[in-house]
Amino acid sequence: MKITAAEVNNLRKITGAGMMDCKKALVEAEGDTEKAIEILRKKGQKVAAKRGDNQASEGLSIAMTNGEGTNGVIVKVNCETDFVAKNSDFYSFVEGIAKVALENNAQSADHAKGLIMNGLSVEESITDQIGKIGEKIELSAVNSIDADTVVAYNHPGNQVASLVGLNKAGNEVSEAGRDIAMQVAAMNPVALNRDGVPQEVIDKEIEIGKDLAIKEGKPEELAGKIAQGRLNKFFKENTLLEQEFIKDNKQSVSKYLDSISKGLSVTEYIRMSLS
Repeated sequence: MKITAAEVNNLRKITGAGMMDCKKALVEAEGDTEKAIEILRKKGQKVAAKRGDNQASEGLSIAMTNGEGTNGVIVKVNCETDFVAKNSDFYSFVEGIAKVALENNAQSADHAKGLIMNGLSVEESITDQIGKIGEKIELSAVNSIDADTVVAYNHPGNQVASLVGLNKAGNEVSEAGRDIAMQVAAMNPVALNRDGVPQEVIDKEIEIGKDLAIKEGKPEELAGKIAQGRLNKFFKENTLLEQEFIKDNKQSVSKYLDSISKGLSVTEYIRMSLS
């Protein structure tokens, strides 16, 4: 049957699929728009299955908070190419997932996949996107934070994003929180404080410290003390509250926060990166 350009255009507006794909779907559906939409969705599922083994190492990380600044979410959506990752439509799609995850306080990627976005589940929406762009897309991570103040930071390019929760509220706290969220993005701490560093990491650092001391010719009986000193240096460089504050390396992050408000501290942080 004859399919008009207006019908193809209409289907394209509804689905975002390419003109030829829309025309073929309408021909197959004998002009029935609803059937054509279903055909395109099934096509998306076929593309998803076909590209399932492809590596999706590009994508976007986006963090955002609610209006009150007491809850935040951070999501990572991967795709195959930098070309797609830099596309404004893809950004809008990932931002839409983040908004739905925030509204529903999603705690994981699996939780977020079942949420409804524009009449479809997030998982179905991802399948549709795969059909439209012909690349593997996966929602690889979703995390959230609840605190007195939650601050989001998105590094330009959206390759890295961070969320920080703090134990107090107020404008000064929010401003300080943004500085700390930037610190998290830039310095990639391994833990909030030394108590949060896994024991296996500590053991490995002590082992490396002892080996280095012995290789440097230090007496074996002193190697343990030297290793402990190096471990303390590791804590100062790699735990958020002990790190030098990036805007003033004469004080630690902990001391900086305390100077803003006595007892102010970070309760939790999350960093997501594509690399």
